[in-house]
Amino acid sequence: MTALTLASKGIPCTLVDKAKFPRDKICGDALSGKVVEVFKKLDPGLVDRMAGDPTHLGSWGVNFVAPNTKMLRVPFRKDFSHDDQAPGFIAKRIDFDDFLVEEVRKNELVDLREGVALEVFRRENEEWVLENKAGTQSIRSKLVIAADGAYSRFAKEFGAMKMEPNHYCAGLRAYYKGVTGMDQDNFIELHFLKDLLPGYFWIFPLPKGMANVGVGMRSDVLRKEKINLKERLQHVLTHYPQLRERFEGAELVDEIRGFGLPLGSKKRRISGDGFMLVGDAASLIDPFTGEGIGNALYSGWFAAHQAARSLEEGNLSADFMRQYDREVYERLWDELRLSRRMQQLVRYPWLFNFVVNKARKNKVLSETISCMFEDLDLRERLKKPSFYFKLLFANER
Repeated sequence: MTALTLASKGIPCTLVDKAKFPRDKICGDALSGKVVEVFKKLDPGLVDRMAGDPTHLGSWGVNFVAPNTKMLRVPFRKDFSHDDQAPGFIAKRIDFDDFLVEEVRKNELVDLREGVALEVFRRENEEWVLENKAGTQSIRSKLVIAADGAYSRFAKEFGAMKMEPNHYCAGLRAYYKGVTGMDQDNFIELHFLKDLLPGYFWIFPLPKGMANVGVGMRSDVLRKEKINLKERLQHVLTHYPQLRERFEGAELVDEIRGFGLPLGSKKRRISGDGFMLVGDAASLIDPFTGEGIGNALYSGWFAAHQAARSLEEGNLSADFMRQYDREVYERLWDELRLSRRMQQLVRYPWLFNFVVNKARKNKVLSETISCMFEDLDLRERLKKPSFYFKLLFANER
């Protein structure tokens, strides 16, 4: 996204990836409305091409399942029709990332270098020197935008990023086929089960009858309670009758894979002299829903705009780069902070049950939750405690 945005401004760049595409990446595979937003900012045709790609499945909402197993169905739009373009999508990361890489390949301003792992970074005379371990590949640049993921070497060495268990999540992903009871409108499912709090279990539909199934739990809880996440996943699939029935005839495809998820539950410095961090390297994953792709794309969009400003002004100082931090958090922090609070609240199952039960009976509250996905003014009102009080204790109708 950063490279494509730079190219749209006429700025050439070198894009280096250690992998050769297509390649798999462990992920929940859900593409939220923020992905659609960023695509439209860059090129509305991107959304049309994604919607027409058979590897991408349109999704119209999310089903929240409370600890008492009651489900709250929340559409991304209050009134929706399948004649309209879907507000969200689901696609395997091997397909979505390759879709973006193909867009890059078509762009003459992006020098894409695949299969190159840059592992040595140093500063020389206000320039960056980036090399592979053997020293056979070397790049010099005044500006580096690091997108090397959850285990970013660059972020650790120069961004002072460190793994903090209470701001980090461990996740497992599995692909199944033949899971029954999938939503007719391809709603994603988030199950906040007692055995996983403050984490959750998910089921996301995929094309061709497949499903992305997984669990995520905060790392400090895993350590404290000595939980084996793979065993806990198997427990969930067999212990809860409503899930056991749906997976009875399902088949596991490929092996169960795990990965770390750096949560955006605290503000961090994500830029410095001549560099910016984007995506998982910047620790921007939503602590409640686990969404990372939309936040990553937004950070890439903002990084490209900051790069353009820096090049125009000839200013790559840490102070000037801080504009990037401000823009990212201005767009994402209210949501991340609210998600952090919701993550903490689910430690109290009775409260989560209360809200879901209330929303199932209260049309106003149910529609309000749906509007949260598209109404920016409503997000502003969500900061006020009185707003929740009025909603939760409104007359049921």
